[in-house]
Amino acid sequence: MSVLVGVDGSPGSRAAIRIAAQEACYRQAPLLAVLAYSGERVLGAPAAQPVATLRTAHDDRLEARAALAETVADALGDRAEEVEQRVVLGLAGRKLVEAARESHAELIVLATRGSGSLLLGTVSQYVLRHAPCPVLVVPAATQRVA
Repeated sequence: MSVLVGVDGSPGSRAAIRIAAQEACYRQAPLLAVLAYSGERVLGAPAAQPVATLRTAHDDRLEARAALAETVADALGDRAEEVEQRVVLGLAGRKLVEAARESHAELIVLATRGSGSLLLGTVSQYVLRHAPCPVLVVPAATQRVA
């Protein structure tokens, strides 16, 4: 059993990570932070950049890992070392649900995109519809306070 937090690089991710860490502590469960990345590339090189310098799939994965590690460290400081961090290639909603199933998650925590709208984004909607466990969506108001 674990608590899973979806990390997307938005400012709200840090608040979601902090809340997920509290929930993991309450439940005495490990915290799993997951960042899904697309790996999509534009065909061809920009005019000012030679083809030999194009990014590779390995580069994309390394960048995603670095972004995840930085966001978790910003949110939790020294406690970041206690968090299992996973980057996955693919559609965020699907990959978060798959990771929740694989880790037998008790809870999934997501951040809203921070807009004033009451509507959820496509990833949150997908996860809410397909999650194997409860989902906590951290509202924008909580994100600003954190």
